[in-house]
Amino acid sequence: MPDFSKGLIPAIVVDDQTGQVLMLAYMNEAAYHKTIETKQTWFYSRSRQELWNKGATSGNYQKVTSIKLDCDSDTLLIRVIPQGPACHTGETSCFYQTVDLTNGEVATQATNSYTTNIFDEVMSEVKERQTVPKENSYTNYLFDKGIDKIGKKVIEEAGEVVIAAKNQDKQEIINEVSDLIYHSFVLMANQHVSLDDVKGELTNRFAKKGNHKGERPEIKEW
Repeated sequence: MPDFSKGLIPAIVVDDQTGQVLMLAYMNEAAYHKTIETKQTWFYSRSRQELWNKGATSGNYQKVTSIKLDCDSDTLLIRVIPQGPACHTGETSCFYQTVDLTNGEVATQATNSYTTNIFDEVMSEVKERQTVPKENSYTNYLFDKGIDKIGKKVIEEAGEVVIAAKNQDKQEIINEVSDLIYHSFVLMANQHVSLDDVKGELTNRFAKKGNHKGERPEIKEW
């Protein structure tokens, strides 16, 4: 149990998929229990002096996947599946300002990275459907049908990508590749493979160029 004997304690919120620190807020005991009860983040507003549910106004809810305590039990680390940007500015993370270590000046580099990091966004929603099914959801339809149906759709979409390429239709290629990526994400979630797993494998391959399985020996670069 967190130590609320001194009142509010800080809660660090982290994206469960990317590991990115999203925000820092404060909890009292009531907010903590509401978070446990609803599996969504609740905090205590020091300015308004009231509880608030992240996303209640913006729709950018945070689905809680785990909560950890530090060694003194007075700081929380909360991992979430975000349903939108954490920052009220529209940024993925509240921490988008960088301090220049040479002069101490702050550079604001707002990029609305949540919208540019669309792969993580799509995967987060796929995993959210897996955790909290939604009525009439196509993603949940695929999960219910299982790996045979999901695999069949991945093969089907891969074939349609090739057909689009043969047709030399750029927009058709974009549409079909998007379908292939989405269905591949559903397959990954079904098999408990995360985007971080794939990113890690690609990172390893890039660091060891020329050593890929099945590679022609005369080819040393991607």
